[in-house]
Amino acid sequence: MPAKSKSQQKAAGAALSAKRGETDKGDLRGASRQMVESMTEKELEDLASTRRKGLPEKKDKD
Repeated sequence: MPAKSKSQQKAAGAALSAKRGETDKGDLRGASRQMVESMTEKELEDLASTRRKGLPEKKDKD
């Protein structure tokens, strides 16, 4: 599942880093804090590996 915005991709990267133990979970804020608890490492890898080129900065609300 690719990321839908640059901010979602960045949050997934931060959550993945915390899930792997590379950064402290206490340093996370907002969406990345929720992602680390609710998503698997594989799901986070898929989101974080999305190329940012062509993505909007933030996803429009539907």
